[in-house]
Amino acid sequence: MMQFESPSSTSATPSELAGRTLATSHALHAHVPPSLSLQPEVMSARYPDLTATELDLLVNIRKRKLELMAEISQLKDELCEVNGEIETTDTEEGVKLKNLQMGKKKFNMDPKKGIEFLIRQNVIRHTPEEVAQFLYKGEGLNKTMIGDYLGEKKDFNEAVLKAFVELHDFTDLILVQALRQFLWSFRLPGEAQKIDRMMESFAQRYCQLNPEIFTTTDTCYVLSFAIIMLNTSLHNPSVKDKPSVEQFISMNRGINDGGDLPRELLISLYDSIKTEPFKIPEDDGNDLMHTFFNPDREGWLWKQGGRYKSWKRRWFILNDYCLYYFEFTTDKEPRGIIPLENIRVRDVPDRNKQHCFELFSTGNEVIKACKTDSEGKVVEGKHTVYRMSASTAEEKEEWINCIERSISHNPFYDMLAKRKKKAQKHMAKPSH
Repeated sequence: MMQFESPSSTSATPSELAGRTLATSHALHAHVPPSLSLQPEVMSARYPDLTATELDLLVNIRKRKLELMAEISQLKDELCEVNGEIETTDTEEGVKLKNLQMGKKKFNMDPKKGIEFLIRQNVIRHTPEEVAQFLYKGEGLNKTMIGDYLGEKKDFNEAVLKAFVELHDFTDLILVQALRQFLWSFRLPGEAQKIDRMMESFAQRYCQLNPEIFTTTDTCYVLSFAIIMLNTSLHNPSVKDKPSVEQFISMNRGINDGGDLPRELLISLYDSIKTEPFKIPEDDGNDLMHTFFNPDREGWLWKQGGRYKSWKRRWFILNDYCLYYFEFTTDKEPRGIIPLENIRVRDVPDRNKQHCFELFSTGNEVIKACKTDSEGKVVEGKHTVYRMSASTAEEKEEWINCIERSISHNPFYDMLAKRKKKAQKHMAKPSH
């Protein structure tokens, strides 16, 4: 039997103990079966000449060895799987799968180029039905890009939108349920004209499958948007005044071809949205990066604090009728969001800073905005004005002009007002 020196644990340094124990482990390796139990009592009976510290080290070494062997086995399995995938790329099916994955990546960067690539590589055929089926399945596709592609005003895109909507079955669904299904399959784009085309297609499909509910598609269109706006008002933390069910009913009077929709229908729609908000589909990657990819304007500004009036340098991005500000240009999420709703912008003098301008509420109220506090929680902003300072007079004027263009009347509301007026066209005129 192999003999080992047995010094006291107090006469050797930890490094000496570790070195000797490692040597012991290697010396015994050939004599230890893989199934040997690592329980301390078993180990101490087998190696009586080792101290308790040395036994602990030996047990830990053995445990780590077993873990490493398991990891090596797992890596071997993964290598076999990868080799199998590499071999399949030589087949026709493998090439098609590779092109499909490449096409999805291209689509998520540029939808038009992605679809063109997939058609060119014979992954999908150049028909509205096949492209719509590809978008409807949506596996690995960025849903913001799906919305952008479907909303394009081109003959082929509009045909794809029609085929895409027809893949949805809204039969016997109440309007809220149909909207939940529809809005989960993509993300609504920000452009008013795109939204109009997509919601028009939705309203036509819903009325086609449920002909007894609304008298016209205009009624369905207007009510659908009322529901979407209600969802925002009830669940967006920056909206302070939440609408009541009576306000929701009042807002939708006369939209059913001049008549009122059943009160119990509107109450059920309101309760459904209040109980469960619309779920926004998640995208691979950071959705905010798509929002900030092509901003109306971006740059550094000094921003004055609300409570202490101190100035902090922030990176501002203006896009989609909102002003976002970040602590650093590399941040993925903003420190604050200021919706450009019912506000104005003006040039202001300041004793401490040059080239100042500020956003202010038209009704002298707290601006509907939100920010993250020091603990990362989203809280409502308390500003009645937001004051910023640019580095030059020219930059200040450029920011003011860009913000003024963004807070000008959103053309979508013009469209909605016209559609609502059309839906109410048969409302009886008041008697004189």
